[in-house]
Amino acid sequence: MNLGDKKDNGEGKKFVQSVGPYIGLGLQLAATVVVMVFIGVWLDGKFNTTPYLTVLCSLLGIFAALYNFIKTVTKADK
Repeated sequence: MNLGDKKDNGEGKKFVQSVGPYIGLGLQLAATVVVMVFIGVWLDGKFNTTPYLTVLCSLLGIFAALYNFIKTVTKADK
C-alpha cells in the first residue's frame, strides 16, 4: 500500500480532532507536579522549613494536575 495512492476522505482530520485534546495531557500532568515540587523545595530553602512546604506544594500540584486532567477529559467527552 502506497500512501500516495490513498485518497484522504477526511478521516485523518477527524481522528486528529478527536484525540487532539488528549495529546498533551500526560506531559501537562507531569509538568504541573514537577514545577510545584521545585517551588516547594525553593520555598523550603528560603524559609528553612524542610520538608513541609515541599510536601504541601507537591500535594497541591497533584490535586491541581488531576483537577485539570479530569476537567479536560470530561469537557472533551461532551
